[in-house]
Amino acid sequence: MREEKDDSFNARLKSAERRYGLAKEEKPPVDAGAEADRSLAALAFRAGTEMLAGLIVGVSVGWGLDHWLHTRALFLVIFALLGGSAGVLNVWRLVRTMDVK
Repeated sequence: MREEKDDSFNARLKSAERRYGLAKEEKPPVDAGAEADRSLAALAFRAGTEMLAGLIVGVSVGWGLDHWLHTRALFLVIFALLGGSAGVLNVWRLVRTMDVK
């Protein structure tokens, strides 16, 4: 009796997963070299994004402070350096965690 309920439930569950596109599909075997290339490209893209994001935030904050306080590019330079440093620090943390794995 219990097995019939389990089989019925599993059949209904698989039917619902297929209907809503949640069914687990078998993935074809992936070439290890291609996977490494994609992983390296993803790492490079993320590192570039981290650097650019830190710099953009730093420049934006510096420009905003300079505009608000009516100063010449004092805060822009300071926060651009801080943002660039934050970007480098984030990339270093990213690479360090990849090295541990």
